Amino acid sequence: MNLETEKSMSRHEISTTPKRSAELEELLIDAEADDEQVQQGHPLVRRPWLLLLGLILVALNLRPALSSMAPLLSEVSKSLGLSAAQAGLLTTLPVLCLGLFAPLAPILARRFGAERVVLGILLTLAGGIILRSSFGEIGLFAGSVLGGASIGIVGVLLPGIVKRDFAKHAGTMTGVYTMALCLGAAMAAGTSVPLSEHFGGDWKVGLGFWVIPALVAALFWLPQVGQKHGAHNVAYRVRGLLRDPLAWQVTLYMGLQSSLAYIVFGWLPSILIGRGLTPTQAGLVLSGSVIIQLASSLAAPWLATRGKDQRLAIVVVMALTLGGLLGCLYAPIEGLWGWAILLGLGQGGTFSLALTLIVLRSRDSHVAANLSSMSQGFGYTLASMGPFAVGVVHDWTGGWNAVGWIFGIIGAGAIIAGLGAGRALYVQVQSEKI
Repeated sequence: MNLETEKSMSRHEISTTPKRSAELEELLIDAEADDEQVQQGHPLVRRPWLLLLGLILVALNLRPALSSMAPLLSEVSKSLGLSAAQAGLLTTLPVLCLGLFAPLAPILARRFGAERVVLGILLTLAGGIILRSSFGEIGLFAGSVLGGASIGIVGVLLPGIVKRDFAKHAGTMTGVYTMALCLGAAMAAGTSVPLSEHFGGDWKVGLGFWVIPALVAALFWLPQVGQKHGAHNVAYRVRGLLRDPLAWQVTLYMGLQSSLAYIVFGWLPSILIGRGLTPTQAGLVLSGSVIIQLASSLAAPWLATRGKDQRLAIVVVMALTLGGLLGCLYAPIEGLWGWAILLGLGQGGTFSLALTLIVLRSRDSHVAANLSSMSQGFGYTLASMGPFAVGVVHDWTGGWNAVGWIFGIIGAGAIIAGLGAGRALYVQVQSEKI
């Protein structure tokens, strides 16, 4: 779309045409979409099965560093003498780093190549896991920062690699990518406590174990480093995104739904332990809830595009999320698994809809790449405040009942932002060659 055409177009309602439905099969936003020759190039993938395996292994590592901490948080806090506020900071730092470091991803990729950056960041992720499990309180916080920064960078780059090298199967690969994220999170949530107990009850083993998958992923990713994917001498610039109200509504929805997600990752097991579950049981509940996310994360975008816009879908999935959260917090413990399933259905839908909105609100891939960077950078920074607030409120009150207000406030904010972002409109920005 040229600049003259872009200027002549005003914001208007858009319909869900077959073309837009096809675009929804490509929810993986390319961080290098502004580099024209990267998009136009056709790289030769000599061993696609090895690339696919490497991508799956890398994706599996994008959640364990986050979800492995939650079931062990009580034990870690007790061992190191952390207050609830400090524990809240511990759950906040990785999420904050997701937002702060995400904008570095395309810069590093253009300088060194996406494949090299992914390999290097896998090694820094492994280093962060070792730090937080082996060097006391300082190492715990420093490793959490390094791990969060690493996940933030790889999480932006990996979808673009998938979309570039599997362009004809982007819809299928979207499902594979989502599945790998959910499986990684679920495995870490469900097995970290049993691993610790198997090795004498040492929480350091439960946290440190996840360095092994990171190193295995780096080993299988190594053959991709030598691949050539074209020069980066033609680029696009997108102007005006930070002044666009719709772009901010998309960003706020991304950030607020992510805030609830990372509260679940960081605090749900502790909440359930406070209600009488063992750490192993609490970790399994979190693991099961995350596994359920896979179903709704695949179904929600398809269902959301059947109507004229996405507002109803946003309200439904957020209502499911809030219902599940409040049920886990207040309802009789006998029905806990039902509430955990409800929570998983809601949160899988909220996340995939956030990705869907980035595609639907953008006129072209260049706008989508920049909107994705904005929504992740600002959104995850906002999301980090949720886990910290839960820790502070728990520290003030000495219990968990009051955190239900946090769930309600964040959920209501997400619905309000989603009602704006879910309208069938385009963001009003311009893209041009530079």
